[in-house]
Amino acid sequence: MNCRFCQSELHETFLDLGFAPPSNSYLAVKDLSRPEQYYPLRVMVCESCWLVQTQDFANADEFFNATYAYFSSTSAGWLDHAKRYCADITGRLGLGPKSFVIEVASNDGYLLKNFVSAGVPCLGIEPTASTAAAAEAQGVPTLREFFGKTLGENLAQEGRNADLIIGNNVFAHVPDINDFTTGIATVLKAEGVVTLEFPHLLNLIRLSQFDTVYHEHFSYLSLAVVQRIFAKAGLRIFDVEELSTHGGSLRIYGCHMGGQHKQTPSVENIIHQERDAGLERLDVFSAFQAKANAIKDALVSFLIEAKRNGQKVVGYGAAAKGNTLLNFAGVKPDLLPFVCDAAPSKQGKFMPGSHIPILAPEALKTAEADFVLILPWNIATEVMEKTKPLVSSKTRYIVAVPELTTL
Repeated sequence: MNCRFCQSELHETFLDLGFAPPSNSYLAVKDLSRPEQYYPLRVMVCESCWLVQTQDFANADEFFNATYAYFSSTSAGWLDHAKRYCADITGRLGLGPKSFVIEVASNDGYLLKNFVSAGVPCLGIEPTASTAAAAEAQGVPTLREFFGKTLGENLAQEGRNADLIIGNNVFAHVPDINDFTTGIATVLKAEGVVTLEFPHLLNLIRLSQFDTVYHEHFSYLSLAVVQRIFAKAGLRIFDVEELSTHGGSLRIYGCHMGGQHKQTPSVENIIHQERDAGLERLDVFSAFQAKANAIKDALVSFLIEAKRNGQKVVGYGAAAKGNTLLNFAGVKPDLLPFVCDAAPSKQGKFMPGSHIPILAPEALKTAEADFVLILPWNIATEVMEKTKPLVSSKTRYIVAVPELTTL
């Protein structure tokens, strides 16, 4: 395999999680008696440009299809995050009725509905039919397509160049990152701004967040690498913010190379942090597998010991990261009888690979669980607040990442 960005041949493995099905391919009852598709889940690092990336085994349309079950609006915290961003960026860029905003991977309209309410013209680009339909129901104009250079050119030819392009947690999900970035440059106005949010590779390594690795994530990004990717497409990063979302993310602000936006000190500051942490040293990457193995072993040992002691452990949050963890650890319903999730699109289905049933949160009322394993550890506080009224006083909450912890 060659690097998705610089085309250098890849040799070094960062992480090998064995074989797993796509993390968002939830199963109906009828699917349980059918063969399930598994792919190797292996992550490589490029020694030339330092892009961390999954090994190629499947196409994006196999992951982001009509039955895609991730709806952004399920998380109240994420809705608040999007609302604050819209208010801030509207003020910062002076957006109004004559502006045009594009969001790539607009999901169920969780963000663009704020621009619709404010009277700012906008367009969502979302290839998954289930989420696009939900966005349209909220009045968000949506194109049901994958974004790239060709679509960017088509929009530009139609005169639909953007003052602002938004991409939240999509940059890591695109298989052809150069084509995607060129598409942004093509449809962005001369003094337009693009903001992208993505989980920061620095946090993944520092906090052993190996469960954020799954097939739908093609790249794992540092600011220095994204700066190189942008430069190749004629774009530059002029500002960056560190966010708490998804276990620690970056929000970058970009413009055309010749744009008037002045670069803030935060860009070089974070790049220096990355270099000091060794994100351009092979030994840092080669040491990571042992951390993932230790987390897996600790979780399995805990679940087996709880079962031996007659204690009941159930899960909360049928998130992609949970599927990565459970499949890597080989956890099945005998150790984790069910997982609750607030998303109606997942309830009544089964976790891919593990075949653990997904139930509504109300199932916690009668579960008499000793422990609730919160799989989306990044929203653990929100989960506990929501579910405290549903569990008994004896129930304790635990997370497995970055280490097995009782909350």
